[in-house]
Amino acid sequence: MPRISITEPDDPRLADYVSLRDTSLRRHLESTHGLFIAEGEKVIRRAVEAGYRPRSLLLAERWPDSLSDVIERHPDVPVMVVTEELAEQVTGFHVHRGALASLHREIRHGVDDLLQCRRLVVIEDVVDHTNVGAILRTAAALGWDGVLLAPRAADPLYRRSIKVAMGAVFSLPWARLEDWANAPDLLRDNGFTTLALALDSDSITLDEAVVEHGNDERLAIMVGTEGAGLSRRWIDGANRVVRIPMAAGIDSLNVGAATAVACWALNRPHSDAG
Repeated sequence: MPRISITEPDDPRLADYVSLRDTSLRRHLESTHGLFIAEGEKVIRRAVEAGYRPRSLLLAERWPDSLSDVIERHPDVPVMVVTEELAEQVTGFHVHRGALASLHREIRHGVDDLLQCRRLVVIEDVVDHTNVGAILRTAAALGWDGVLLAPRAADPLYRRSIKVAMGAVFSLPWARLEDWANAPDLLRDNGFTTLALALDSDSITLDEAVVEHGNDERLAIMVGTEGAGLSRRWIDGANRVVRIPMAAGIDSLNVGAATAVACWALNRPHSDAG
């Protein structure tokens, strides 16, 4: 399809890209129309290489040539070329990477698929898209097999999650739990040792958890909300409660940073064992 030069912000062909910072609007629009937005050349390319089908591309004037291979692979997909000023009018922010793509949303894995994995990160109600993206990127980078999300956790295919994850959401298996309350029981019944990251009176240190459980056949780290942390239900349902010792008067780490530390520490014995 030829490149389309668009000059008006209310052009209906731009509907997929309207108000990208309005989370509630985007949640409704993207779920209703079965789409998600990828931002930046590298992320767009990774999404397409992972098999997600583009609906359209919205590119600043300097970008079509850089993405010519993607455009050629999908000749029927509209390529809309706009000025950076128009892109900002439509999306609601400065698209400094100059390239956006709308892609067809797909559910690629279910909970049963993830329960076949050996190493899982399980996210309870983390609502910040940046943190969800960081956790997915961490899990992928440090050799974990997948991520399960509670029903209220943020969307891994929201633009900000994808951007922070640098496309890891396209390669790392993830699925959303339907039953929040019984997640610890479900994991235990499927052979997982569950470790709840929380500040609790009966917690053990991460170093102790590595010694006790680092070589367990199946392991799941459970992490909770940015403010309150894990629910009492998930803490009480875990095999062990684990804390990361802090210094300098700091009580805890951001959930993304804490997940990274735990993933690195708890996968070392398995990696060393070959």
